[in-house]
Amino acid sequence: MRKNGMKMLTRQSPMAIQSTSSRSSLSWPQGLHHEYHRALCGVLESCKCNLELRVVSQTHTRIIKCGFETYPSVVASLMSAYKHCDKFGLANRILDEVSLSDFNLVTMNIIIENCMRIGECEVAKKVFCKMPDKDVVSWNSMIGGFVRNARFDEALRFFREMLSSKVEPDKFTFASVITGCARLGALNHAYWVHNLIIEKKIELNFILSAALIDMYSKCGKIQMAKEVFDTVQRNDVSVWNAMISGVAIHGLAADASAIFTKMEMFNVLPDSITFLGLLTACSHCGLVEEGCKYFDHMRSRYSIQPQLEHYGAMVDLLGRAGHIEEAYGLITSMTMEPDVVVWRALLSACRTFKRLELGEVAIANISRLMGGDYVLLSNMYCYLQRWDTAENVREIMKKKGVRKSQGKSWLELAGVIHQFKAGDRSHPEAEAIDKILGSLIQRTKSEGFLPATELVLMDVSEEEKEGNLYHHSEKLALAYGILKTSPGTEIRISKNLRICHDCHSWIKMISRLLRRVIIVRDRIRFHRFEGGLCSCGDYW
Repeated sequence: MRKNGMKMLTRQSPMAIQSTSSRSSLSWPQGLHHEYHRALCGVLESCKCNLELRVVSQTHTRIIKCGFETYPSVVASLMSAYKHCDKFGLANRILDEVSLSDFNLVTMNIIIENCMRIGECEVAKKVFCKMPDKDVVSWNSMIGGFVRNARFDEALRFFREMLSSKVEPDKFTFASVITGCARLGALNHAYWVHNLIIEKKIELNFILSAALIDMYSKCGKIQMAKEVFDTVQRNDVSVWNAMISGVAIHGLAADASAIFTKMEMFNVLPDSITFLGLLTACSHCGLVEEGCKYFDHMRSRYSIQPQLEHYGAMVDLLGRAGHIEEAYGLITSMTMEPDVVVWRALLSACRTFKRLELGEVAIANISRLMGGDYVLLSNMYCYLQRWDTAENVREIMKKKGVRKSQGKSWLELAGVIHQFKAGDRSHPEAEAIDKILGSLIQRTKSEGFLPATELVLMDVSEEEKEGNLYHHSEKLALAYGILKTSPGTEIRISKNLRICHDCHSWIKMISRLLRRVIIVRDRIRFHRFEGGLCSCGDYW
């Protein structure tokens, strides 16, 4: 059948499909059949990047001739390729042209899994909705796929729908949902999911135990994470790693060291993730000597060779503490090629301590420049008030189509996630938020707060700089939290980027003036503001 000049998948009976596939398979030399199938998928994936519709069409024809039209991975890749070429109708027709009777439940589940693997969530949803029957694997593929693609709200929505269906969730379902709650920092959802695990008597294996500890840690309830840790089986290293990493993001380096000591006493062998957690804890607290000790122990005592992430953590540790030359020396002594993350850690330290020369060395060694790297270099020039040079970097960003990551913050109120973007007025209650924020700004100014306008990396007036600072996403989220909660209520905010110094100082003052506990989870760690102080001790 041909439509719009392109041959579509034909409806065949299961017997006909089996016959076609069998004849095709028998004609291939042993092992070559699978390789050719993979090669076709590879061609389709490359077409997505280059938007080669003609090649997609030719590959589609080849797929049918070779009898691969019923392979789940091929169906997923083909729909994805047409979609990326803006041929949504063709993408949808591929599935529409296939009779559901041609695919059994297992095959449909594999198609969903393949769609999720290549990031085609909408295609996976279409397949899922067409399925006459769904089992626990179907639901798990959707929920887990949404989590892997950072679509956490949808993962939770599908989980609720699953609970309303006749299919009971299993430990794999809960592992994905717990991860979604952790990434969102949604505490109310976390409590709800944990209670469901207890209610449904789901056995806590080491995967679920570690996931629960990680969830409560990332939701800001480190004490609850410790309680889970104390009550579960701890014979697997992943449970210990979850606890060490949990206290690390809360800046509790002493706790991380104590847990590691206890781990050694229980004769649980640490792995590379254990030491990454320990190095992260030391980095957040500026414990250079302690971090160097762990870096040495992983090699000498446990014969664990440092990987790129360990070197990145060490460069971050040394750089944050101001040991820029030592951090650069570590990079040059590495036995492997430093990656973007390692050089970015050095670049960040160079920006903080205004080491322009080494900063330029770092940027020159980053093989694949990404938005954040250009921004760091531009920021450094702005700190030095070299506006022309900073503007040149921004022009390069424009030409290359590189955009700075937009600041986003969110908070959970009454089980609903509210998201805010820097400078955004799209929230339904934007006017009320502006009034609250305006009054808070006036109150902090009267108390002597001075905006850190030097952090606004543009050569504009001081008034414009202040306006930019006052509409950072965490300030908008905090204003909404104050608008919607009663006095004294703890406010919990999550953020996709590192909190800036201006917001950090401002929220400290707000916590004192309003007598509120305000918890902010940024990309790096947790900040607990109370009584005008922060748990990070102003070191993050």
